[in-house]
Amino acid sequence: MMEPGKYKILLVDDEKDIIEFLSYYLKMEGFQVSSAYNGIEAIEKAKAENPHIILMDVMMPEMDGMTAVQELRKIPKLDNTLIVFLTARAEDYSQISGFESGADDYLTKPIKPGVLVKRLQALLRRSKKIEKESDTIHIRDMIIDPSAYVVEKAGVKINLPKKEFAVLYLLASIPNKVFRRDEIFHEIWGDDVIVGDRTIDVHIRKIREKIGIDNIKTVKGVGYKFENIDS
Repeated sequence: MMEPGKYKILLVDDEKDIIEFLSYYLKMEGFQVSSAYNGIEAIEKAKAENPHIILMDVMMPEMDGMTAVQELRKIPKLDNTLIVFLTARAEDYSQISGFESGADDYLTKPIKPGVLVKRLQALLRRSKKIEKESDTIHIRDMIIDPSAYVVEKAGVKINLPKKEFAVLYLLASIPNKVFRRDEIFHEIWGDDVIVGDRTIDVHIRKIREKIGIDNIKTVKGVGYKFENIDS
């Protein structure tokens, strides 16, 4: 069981029964739980409460989950908030869209409460591990700061969602090393998490777009590497 009251989670779903069901189990595991029933309400609650995790449905009235996540990712104070989709939509294109919108993970219903709690705990542990055990990386005009999940390039600060930051930090931690896809999955998502084949590709593309670098190279059929052009 987690330390009581340590982590705040915002549940977002238009089905009241699901909110009540999940709230019960999450509270039993030590989470502080609040709820919202559509994307608009979720954004207002997130601004006010600054939760550690937002667990978001996709199909909702007023504002759907994908749009809500895109808006949440524009709010600086929520840069370190983990956002996880929990939805009945299991299509590959929906998962890809979820990651592209800025989500850190994508889970499908139905899911056993115990499995959900373990997944959320794993996400939190990996985030804390990066913050506590990692050093700031300096590469030319870029600084990768794990304590704040911030990348600074040529004096400009760029905030990344935690999973994108974790992928970048992993690759840049050993420049020129080729990381196999299974290595990246293991280090970032863990062995107990199953994600689609396109997940890493989406994260890499978004990192490249946001930071504007071409250091991350694709090694066809193997994985990726952060190429240090000074080497």
